[in-house]
Amino acid sequence: MKATLLKVAVAAGLTAGVATGAMAQQKNVTIAVSIPAATHGWTGGVVYHAQETAKQLEKGYPGLKVIVKTSPDGASQANALDDLMAQKVDALVVLPFNSDELTDPVREVKKHGTFVTVVDRGLKDASIQDIYVAGNNPEFGRVAGKYFADNLKEGNVVVFRGIPTVIDEERVSNFEKALQGSGVKVIDKQYANWNRDDAFKVMQDFLSKHPKIDAVWASDDDMALGIMEAIRQAKREDIKFVLGGAGMKDMVKKVMDGDKMIPADVSYPPSMISTAMGITAAHFYTNAPMRGTYVLNAQLITKDNAKEHYFPDSPF
Repeated sequence: MKATLLKVAVAAGLTAGVATGAMAQQKNVTIAVSIPAATHGWTGGVVYHAQETAKQLEKGYPGLKVIVKTSPDGASQANALDDLMAQKVDALVVLPFNSDELTDPVREVKKHGTFVTVVDRGLKDASIQDIYVAGNNPEFGRVAGKYFADNLKEGNVVVFRGIPTVIDEERVSNFEKALQGSGVKVIDKQYANWNRDDAFKVMQDFLSKHPKIDAVWASDDDMALGIMEAIRQAKREDIKFVLGGAGMKDMVKKVMDGDKMIPADVSYPPSMISTAMGITAAHFYTNAPMRGTYVLNAQLITKDNAKEHYFPDSPF
């Protein structure tokens, strides 16, 4: 299911729910939302959007209670699920720390008859979930690669990987496919764990190894900030631009302001948690079918559309 269906679902869920909540049938429903704590910029955005959406949904749907619980690691999240189940929730919206550690705990939740919505990082057993909401990782890489092919046209680029996961492989392999036939060459790539400090160190290594780098695919906005600092300290002027990803507000603002080093970004919105919560609530309060998979498009953020992706009150 692509964007069109997503728009229908959101319209039926979050947007319509908030707008016409007074007309919704009175029903007592409790939804638990289990997400990672704000240990990374993107997860900080997830926490912000989850808390804001909980307020909106409770206002829009009479009788709805939303419990948002954050956890600092996978083991803590598994324990948090036990606590949430003790409160007899009707649905669980979960963004797992990792697939391996959370699959069995979520399976136990499902055995209680709980409606389960999984976000972003899938479980090892997809049959557990009723709804799955995620970004489009192959498209995330393809859109970025096409930007390099169309705008750089030729030259040497270095690539920053996240951590060794299926998500990372999907992004990088599709980035490289999009460069095929162009004059853009990947001269080096390393993992930096989607971490700003690690990216700073890796970029220092790249700068010492390669006397000429035309552009950088950061593939993540947190990493892009570390990369920019390394470039600034090295006073390198050969690098034309850095392309991050995810839609961090500071990076989107640079795009809006016409910063030549950050001319664009690729969306991977933490607000996908809002989509998941809205569709889950709509399952209980509307007659529209909600079970399924919802994949959000990866959009190229440019100066023309940056305002649509800018959330100044969000921590991310």
